[in-house]
Amino acid sequence: MVADDMKNLKIGVIGAGIMGRALINGMLAADLLDRRNIHASVHTVKSKEAVIATLGVDTTCGYPADKVAETDVFLICTKPYRVVEVLEDLKASGRLRDDAPVISIAAGTTVATMEDILPRSPVIRAMPNTPSRIGAGVTVISPGRHTKPEHMALAQRIFSSVGLCLELDETHLNAVTAVSGAGPAYIFLIIESLADGAVRVGLPRDTAFQLVAQTVLGAARMMLDSGKHPAMLKDEVTTPSGCTIGALLTMEDGKIRSTLARAVEEATDIAGKLG
Repeated sequence: MVADDMKNLKIGVIGAGIMGRALINGMLAADLLDRRNIHASVHTVKSKEAVIATLGVDTTCGYPADKVAETDVFLICTKPYRVVEVLEDLKASGRLRDDAPVISIAAGTTVATMEDILPRSPVIRAMPNTPSRIGAGVTVISPGRHTKPEHMALAQRIFSSVGLCLELDETHLNAVTAVSGAGPAYIFLIIESLADGAVRVGLPRDTAFQLVAQTVLGAARMMLDSGKHPAMLKDEVTTPSGCTIGALLTMEDGKIRSTLARAVEEATDIAGKLG
């Protein structure tokens, strides 16, 4: 298995929903795979028809046992409560190869849980987020006991096709789930709230959304490109007796800083219970 030449690998995507389709689309767009070497499985006939129509890959309801032996890499993209069932089905097929990496993106499902079912398989736990659908995602991956560097390099290539991919120890994965996995929802709420404020002071809603979204995008890019601490960039916007400091003090009165921090803490706790 060579990470820099995936063309001949056969990849199985179990659970071709929003994230499963995003990964398939990303790998195809990055020209990592031949479309004929992807097999997707879904839960319903309606989903099957949608995947075939939009991505043009071989798709079935359920993962056929005869496909298991020929699959080189499995991407498990189901809801957390279905992961154990999926892994047990792969094991029960009797055709799962010991050298086939199993990569799960399910929140809260630990490496230990996967290794209890597949004790000889190289397993990887991953946490991508929904901006992966437009190639602007971020994914963190963590290896299992039997995962080799070449397996991690392969996972890096897969998830880099939909954005940034980082490697961390699994102890951080619930926090990653809370920060970047759930994070887009926090930002959407902030965008919506700022746009509501803009409408309150007279801006048309469509314009308000455009202004706020571009501002969020620009601020994020400015921080990443400059490497500066966000507090430094904030101070560059804040002039004495200006409107920005007044707005920031109002936000601090509403405990926005601690509210957001506590939200991450709460989400981390919940993520640890999902598996």
